[in-house]
Amino acid sequence: MGRMFGTDGVRGIANKELTCELALKIGAAGAYVIASDVHRPRILIGSDTRRSADMLCSALIAGICSVGGDAIMLGEIPTPAMAYLVRCYGADAAVMVSASHNSMEYNGIKWFDSNGFKLKDSVEDRIEAIIKENIMLPMPTGEGVGHMMSAKRARDEYIEFLKEASTADTLAGIKIALDCANGASSGIAREVFEGLGATVFAYEDEPDGCNINDRCGSTYPERLRQIMTELDADVGFAFDGDADRVIAFDEYGNIVDGDRIMGICAADMKREGTLANNMLVMTVMSNLGLKKYMNKLGIDYAETKVGDRYVLEKMLEGGYSIGGEQSGHIIFLDKNTTGDGMLTAVKVLNVLKKSGKSMSELAREIDIYPQVLVNVMLDKDVMSEALDDPDFISENKRISSTLGDNGRVLIRKSGTEPLIRIMVEGQDQSEIETLALRAANVLTAKYNGRIKEKR
Repeated sequence: MGRMFGTDGVRGIANKELTCELALKIGAAGAYVIASDVHRPRILIGSDTRRSADMLCSALIAGICSVGGDAIMLGEIPTPAMAYLVRCYGADAAVMVSASHNSMEYNGIKWFDSNGFKLKDSVEDRIEAIIKENIMLPMPTGEGVGHMMSAKRARDEYIEFLKEASTADTLAGIKIALDCANGASSGIAREVFEGLGATVFAYEDEPDGCNINDRCGSTYPERLRQIMTELDADVGFAFDGDADRVIAFDEYGNIVDGDRIMGICAADMKREGTLANNMLVMTVMSNLGLKKYMNKLGIDYAETKVGDRYVLEKMLEGGYSIGGEQSGHIIFLDKNTTGDGMLTAVKVLNVLKKSGKSMSELAREIDIYPQVLVNVMLDKDVMSEALDDPDFISENKRISSTLGDNGRVLIRKSGTEPLIRIMVEGQDQSEIETLALRAANVLTAKYNGRIKEKR
């Protein structure tokens, strides 16, 4: 069996891979590990809007209480709210039940420590070892058993946190379209932005337990793009299921992805003197256009592996204030310890209001280069050999030489599937598609690979 905890907690199909029995064990083991430093741990529990959240939250609570921990139920709430509220309430940990942008049949369990950070690998390993080795945990009786309570003001306190993050006196005069993905932002987003003075058109904000991320949200931008073309709105924001990421849209319905959002916000922070150590943290997938824009403004940038935990590690290491991913998972470390879609939207709206520019004008300042991603599926046994293949390496060097300073090729191995990802970036869409397929054809010819996806 592989490692239970992935890069974003424990995730799987609810009631099949992620069962109530497993959730109970995760709750008990997690509370027990945390209780090694705290006599009776207080642990927050929150969820997105999936049908399976009730049963998994109940199982987690049972596990926590069974080892003497107290569970504080927050209800349906965004993931970043958990990272904020665990600090606000002085709790010992927080657990979010969500599968983020995945379809409704999936669910996940993600822990935060008392400082709002994801658990360290060493702590996850201790929890996992207890579960896999069937270690018997102490089971208190009588007054030693934990109990559950509800935090009735959790939603309101998170809304106030978001509103207080705005530096604009009012957003009056700005019309905003929202796609809440029928997820965790559904019961919060409208109130946040209307409370800041904006005119709000909210869509996909009626969750029924099954429609989360269903042809809506940040992973299905076509929905809000269509809405934007029909509305007289100034800007649009599409969140994912747990609202830790966001994709923006300009007034014409054009996508403004995480790279452009980071560029817009980093430029504003530099002007305001709040860009810590003059640094933006991005991943290797961030667009060459963003890097050139940073160079133009005299802003330094650091690159990490793909994944928000690597972005956060680099930010903490260097004391940096902003970092994120092309997908719209953006961290403002002076405000929160994880990506926060609604906080990011507030930051963008502040720039919009202050600059007096339209969203399209702000986005056009960053010249985004076309990117093509080709995924090649291979047999697991030949993955390493294929990556080191001399013909494959030579082909990629030829592609890099062809593109020069106005493009690049990036080769990555998938962390979850037997795939080699070939990303080519350049100024001409047709050229980079040809070059990416040329590299992929080396693998399909020599290793019987199959092109799974091209986008």
